[in-house]
Amino acid sequence: MRNLMILAAVLVALGSFMAQMADKFTPALANTAPPKAQAAATVAQASGRSLSIPRDARGHFQTDGRIDGQRVDFMVDTGASLVALNEKSAARFGLRPSRGDYNATVTTANGTIKAARARIAMIDLGGIVVRDVDAMVLPDEALSENLLGLSFLSKLKRFEYANGRLVLEQ
Repeated sequence: MRNLMILAAVLVALGSFMAQMADKFTPALANTAPPKAQAAATVAQASGRSLSIPRDARGHFQTDGRIDGQRVDFMVDTGASLVALNEKSAARFGLRPSRGDYNATVTTANGTIKAARARIAMIDLGGIVVRDVDAMVLPDEALSENLLGLSFLSKLKRFEYANGRLVLEQ
């Protein structure tokens, strides 16, 4: 048993070391291609509409979009099943659920709360337009940032993390 514990500790240390080495070498390799070659590759890959979102200082992907022409800030959250809006943002484009509409129980990082189901006709994110999107409206005190979840992301051709950016493609 002691030998297994030592082996496990060595493997964990080796894995951590290899991950650190990979992080050091990956950016260097990404920057070795000439800029024109990178631009050509981007154009070739972007057969439809695409949006590249840089990571913010917290490591999150923030972007702004439009719902019914109204600007809405989003944090992209691949762990969220649905688009989640706080009441203040939802009210700006006319979505004002009554107290009785808050009949769905959702589990968030802050605990379990009641939310109102909604459907958004169209979300536009930098030219990427997705229609008929399932969403939830949560009380303002339960949701400080609007979340762009899988009900939006799953309707895209692809979304991926690459070179410190989240790339959405339609």
